[in-house]
Amino acid sequence: MNRSIRPASILMCLVLSMAAAQGSTPAPGLPPLIERQAFFADPEIANARLSPNGRYLAFVRPWKGTRNIYVKGVSEPFSAAHLLTTETQRPIAGYFWTRDSRYILYVKDHEGDENFNVYAVDPASNAPADADAPPSRDLTGLKGVRVEIYDVPRSHPDVIYIGLNDRDKAWHDLYRLTLATGQRTLMARNTERVVDWKFDLQGRLRLAARVAEGGETQILRVDGDKLTPIYECSPFEACGAVRFTRDGRRVYVVSNEGTELISLMLLDPRTGKTQMVESDPEKRVDFRDAWFSEVSDELLMTSYTDAHERRYFHDPAVEADFHWLERQFPGDVIDVPSFTADEQTWMIKARSDVEPGEFLLFDRKTRRLTFEFMDRDALPRKPLAPMEAIEYPSSDGLVIPAYLTLPKGVPPKDLPTIILPHGGPWGRNGWGFDGWPQFFANRGYAVLQPNFRGSTGYGRRFMDAGNLEWGRRMQDDLTWGVKYLVGKGIADTRRVGIVGVSYGGYCALAGLTFTPELYAAGVDIVGPSNLARLLDTIPPYWEAGRAFFHLRLGNPDTPEGKAMLMERSPLTHADRIRAPLLIAQGANDPRVNREESESVVVALRDRGFPVQYLLAPDEGHGFARPINNLALMMAVEKFLALHLGGRYQESGTPETIARLRELTVDPRSVTLKQ
Repeated sequence: MNRSIRPASILMCLVLSMAAAQGSTPAPGLPPLIERQAFFADPEIANARLSPNGRYLAFVRPWKGTRNIYVKGVSEPFSAAHLLTTETQRPIAGYFWTRDSRYILYVKDHEGDENFNVYAVDPASNAPADADAPPSRDLTGLKGVRVEIYDVPRSHPDVIYIGLNDRDKAWHDLYRLTLATGQRTLMARNTERVVDWKFDLQGRLRLAARVAEGGETQILRVDGDKLTPIYECSPFEACGAVRFTRDGRRVYVVSNEGTELISLMLLDPRTGKTQMVESDPEKRVDFRDAWFSEVSDELLMTSYTDAHERRYFHDPAVEADFHWLERQFPGDVIDVPSFTADEQTWMIKARSDVEPGEFLLFDRKTRRLTFEFMDRDALPRKPLAPMEAIEYPSSDGLVIPAYLTLPKGVPPKDLPTIILPHGGPWGRNGWGFDGWPQFFANRGYAVLQPNFRGSTGYGRRFMDAGNLEWGRRMQDDLTWGVKYLVGKGIADTRRVGIVGVSYGGYCALAGLTFTPELYAAGVDIVGPSNLARLLDTIPPYWEAGRAFFHLRLGNPDTPEGKAMLMERSPLTHADRIRAPLLIAQGANDPRVNREESESVVVALRDRGFPVQYLLAPDEGHGFARPINNLALMMAVEKFLALHLGGRYQESGTPETIARLRELTVDPRSVTLKQ
């Protein structure tokens, strides 16, 4: 690549080079190119939820280009649904029914700043003559304040318990919020580093969780105004209360205190004594989730995420229903995203690696299935590629679990390849439909999604293996993934790229700086470049996690820790970058601020090295607006086609093309704060 190219001309060169890239990349046998819109535009229907009384079905659908909430009678067609919200800028981030089905509650922030407020709308009300939807009420009405929802009590359906950080940005005080009036009543002033409150099934405040300054997590019994510690785990362990038993005498907790795997246990708040309920029967992975009945309050099912999800049933009727459903949808995973208050009608979702989701209503008494909709029904299923669970050894022999998606219709040999690390980094990939690897596989790429050390779910030793290893052995786990694919003959060593979001974006920058010979291109989306600065600028409401970051990532308050963080920062080594780089950033990102991206843009620009930069003025940590996602993926797709040789969709809607033009920033115009 000509490194003397002027940065301002990189986009033009990209466009002019497309004809050559397109002519060389379509391999015989690949399935038809799937429209970009099918992956990244808003689905026509999504996030459907039954009302507890079973009368209504709410769902999310685009309105004027933005996801909004609709509602219909459960037996009505979707065409009869009426609009409940009228957002035109930010998509509805999430919503839920109140337990009495009287309201739908939803949250929204301002252009990605993550300061969420809670809103209520009456699904049975009609829109005024001069409006498109009934009015929503802002129940919290605060600016620059982040609302946390702690509990939605069954015993008081007109109440929710929330936290507000209006007094202290780092800590949330506990309030009782009455939905009908919006009245807030202070229940507890948080002066003790409390991060969660737990109520019993009668709506009584019983427990709190506190993170000590050293990072220890403590479960506390609430005795009036007094908080009494009853259980503790170290900064390198995890513990937390889940749900009280029906009689209120004990509480289900998850913990790996003193053990390797996270398990489900019962804790007696009076004595602090615990009793094991269940740990992974195969002794491989952490406990993941439990499903409790809202009718009997008994444990119905537990689940574990291994290479594939495993479930264990504690209720014979639920087990029989799941097995019957699995026979109706062979090879699919059955989820139950919502159900009626009597638990006799389930909204089910049948999904797989090549099926985003088929949604149906299931009558448990008659076992009648009523089709509702397909998730992303515009997305053709036949060309989608299977996702395979694999394992490979890293630099020190640690076995890394991963998922590999290979393009259909072509031999798995000498393929352009994308390494796609997940964010967090304390998270993980799982088996199932994922639009990003499917999109890239359709373009002809092999896609590897490693669950590198430090990923959650694989036990304490695997997570601890990532301590203080950003840019080192955690990055090795990606490097050895490339070596594995090369050794299998799958990856073409000259055409390997790395793409990531958040920590994955850090991996892209680290890959291009610490292993510059390995990657032919990189895409960094809201990834940090200066680790010391990242820790200095975390949002104040993350204060409870500061010790966790210092122990797992590095401590900038010590000379040794700060030196290590700077040495592991890609910005420190930006002069090593020799592969093309695309950077995308949200202007309002409260986690990884824009300076993390723009410092790299300026460093490359000042050495005369080309860099492509996209900045979304209406986004935060990641892109939520579909038009921004479409513009981003249009740029990413063409960028990778140019430098790795995959296929690309040359066309785009006029709106997408115009938006990409608006988001594209000339690197010469970027200035850093002094």
